[in-house]
Amino acid sequence: MSSFPLFSTAGEDRVFSAAARKSPALIFQHLSAMPKLAGVTPASQLEVRPTPEMVSSGIPEIDALTGGLPRGGLTEICGPASSGRTSVLLAALAAATQRQEACALVDVSDAFNPQPATAGRMNFEKLLWVRCGVRNQQSNSPQRDPSTTLRAGSVTEKRIRESQPMASQVEQALRVTDLLLQSGGFGLVAIDLGDVPFKTARRIPLASWFRFQRTVERTPTVLFVITQAPCAQTCATLLLKVSGKKLSAVSSQLSEKTSPTHAQLLNGLQVQGELLRSRPERKPVRSVTAAFTTKVRAG
Repeated sequence: MSSFPLFSTAGEDRVFSAAARKSPALIFQHLSAMPKLAGVTPASQLEVRPTPEMVSSGIPEIDALTGGLPRGGLTEICGPASSGRTSVLLAALAAATQRQEACALVDVSDAFNPQPATAGRMNFEKLLWVRCGVRNQQSNSPQRDPSTTLRAGSVTEKRIRESQPMASQVEQALRVTDLLLQSGGFGLVAIDLGDVPFKTARRIPLASWFRFQRTVERTPTVLFVITQAPCAQTCATLLLKVSGKKLSAVSSQLSEKTSPTHAQLLNGLQVQGELLRSRPERKPVRSVTAAFTTKVRAG
């Protein structure tokens, strides 16, 4: 890289340095007049991104904690099994479908259960359910069109597909998500990575998350992801960690030989959410949490 002098002659250097100490604005005027820096945009003239529109997550406690789900951003809900992450997903999908918005659920491990979603008053006429890895991938693999293939991380995805479980479903989910986001028209696109081993999920290239974030940033789409642990890293506009507490009333009534039903598991589960990242606001100095209890609606 070739260097270039800021000032032409030594005499001019001494005169300008003395004047710059009294008026720092002369430095900016002098640098902006240089041909090699003519294309640099000053920070004061950069475009200020407007505050994203927030929509309800379907859970008042989470809305009070985060302000809702940001449109044009990536929301990641992380937590271990039985932490309430699926309940948050179902609530967000139900709230979006009740707003008459078209939604898509990319079910990586084919773990979606329609019965709890029906109890949550989800409108299935507005939901596109994509089940990954259900059939034989050789005869039903998605068409590898160059326009839909993820250009970044292809070598990495091929390596993890050969060495990690469920890697083929994850690759299929990434391609399907790319197609959905590129097509547009969806109010919410959800990716369920909750049952994917974390060793496999964390191998998703950061470039793929960045590509998704750049695709939705100027659209009204909410990109919603649930994982076991944070995977999208800095690409996530909103990062919320959930943890479920032990069922008190329900578990005490169950016999040791009786397995709880799905309705019993979702009824009375105490969930605590911790806000880890929220943009455009900075990360809170101290932990900010909210608690809520899941319930199954009758009828």
